[in-house]
Amino acid sequence: MDNDEPLEPETQDEPETEPAPQNSDETLYCEAEASVGVDKDKAARESSETDLEIEDTEKSFTTGQRELYLEACKLMGVVPVSYFLRNMEESYMNLNHHGLGPNGTKAIAIALVNVSDNDLGLKGARIISEFLQRNISSLWNLQLSGNNFRDESAELLCQALSANYQIKTLDLSHNQFSDKGGEYVGQMLALNIGLQSLDLSWNHFHVRGAVALCSGLRVNTTLQKLDLSMNGFGNEGATALGEVLRLNNSLVYLDISCNDITNDGVSKISKGLEVNESLKVLKLFLNPVSMDGAVSLILSLKRNPKSKMEEIDISNVLVSEQFLKILDGVCAIHPQLDVLYKSVQGFSAKKALLQWTNPMKLIQSYADQHKITVLDFFKSLNPKGMMTMPVGDFRKAMIQQDMVPLNLPQVRELIKKLDDKTGMVNFRSVWARRPSDPASAREAPPHPPTPQAPGAELSSRCTLHSMRRPHLHGSSWLHSPGLPSPSHGLPSASASPQPQAACWLQGQTLGTQ
Repeated sequence: MDNDEPLEPETQDEPETEPAPQNSDETLYCEAEASVGVDKDKAARESSETDLEIEDTEKSFTTGQRELYLEACKLMGVVPVSYFLRNMEESYMNLNHHGLGPNGTKAIAIALVNVSDNDLGLKGARIISEFLQRNISSLWNLQLSGNNFRDESAELLCQALSANYQIKTLDLSHNQFSDKGGEYVGQMLALNIGLQSLDLSWNHFHVRGAVALCSGLRVNTTLQKLDLSMNGFGNEGATALGEVLRLNNSLVYLDISCNDITNDGVSKISKGLEVNESLKVLKLFLNPVSMDGAVSLILSLKRNPKSKMEEIDISNVLVSEQFLKILDGVCAIHPQLDVLYKSVQGFSAKKALLQWTNPMKLIQSYADQHKITVLDFFKSLNPKGMMTMPVGDFRKAMIQQDMVPLNLPQVRELIKKLDDKTGMVNFRSVWARRPSDPASAREAPPHPPTPQAPGAELSSRCTLHSMRRPHLHGSSWLHSPGLPSPSHGLPSASASPQPQAACWLQGQTLGTQ
């Protein structure tokens, strides 16, 4: 088909001309603003094969996607699939045995604009850039990692994104951008007012690219999450970032792990943290930072009573007990703060064990004494009385409450058990019974969780033991999607000479008394 030959009207029913069928294992997916749902049965009626399916309940394709698909077909030298064109408005379509082949699949992938690891290169970047400049799509999530994009591609994409305010999330990680690409990104960030999350990890930005990128960040007002890990900023780049933190009040999350930043660079970042009022997460993992750099970081927060910092990741740094004393003083001002470090010098496992008490055991004991459930205790910490709570607010509430005094490592363990991996702790996962309820008596798990004290490796997790119902017909309750029924299959109070009150996390023991 000639590239300039017009495509047959969509309303015609003649069968399309297609290349010979080829195998393709690529999966296609995109995200867009929510729209009116579409009946999935139509696609199922048109084709019964199920080898390759595309399903997205929130996507309604626009004219922009149709045009992008046609342009992509020209680039890849393939005939557009009329079945795909007819069903672009559907939330479900079956593309089995439509002769896509690798190039046909790539053309559809470009149309869906979620084309990570497709090696699109400069030609693909040009098509996507032209599409984005029309600014007529409802697409908000653009995944372009691992596409062998170089600086020329960065120029095209950044030119389009400078005026496109629909895209909220952009992933350009694992590409080949160098310092010149950093300059283009910096220019784009100075103009863009829509982008909220940007991933530039695993590229080749060094000093010049870092400085140029930071120039754009200084005036950007919308970007909240930025991943620059696995580049080569060095101390000069860290100096530029420190200036960004002094001026930028929109960044909430910054990952600069593995950027060859030493104590000198950390000191410049610390200067920015002394006045920053927005950043909540700072990741500095795998940088050659010593305890002196770690101290400068936390002292900068002590000098900034308006800091919102919740997490600093320096989990490759060995600290001292003196550092912990300084950290305790900082946490008195910022109880929402947690610092992840490697371990504590000279802190033996025996000493750690002596200072450790299972936090859930303490909470369960308090609940028993006051005739409440553990769930009641957790809900009392939330001023809104809701079942979920931001991690930072929960950490602050646990440190400040005086019902069950806990230290930071103990609070950290609670968060590990309750965190739903979205920045929230979820109390719905807690299932507890009042001590007066006979069904609350249970056998203790065979082994207690491994203690996690200040001197222990912070990346490790306490062992969680599965609780299994006594075998009934050769099966256990763990196959059920819900929680166990208290009246079926649980050990009775007589099963143990010492009744055990316990709190459970959907089949995982948190602690016993």
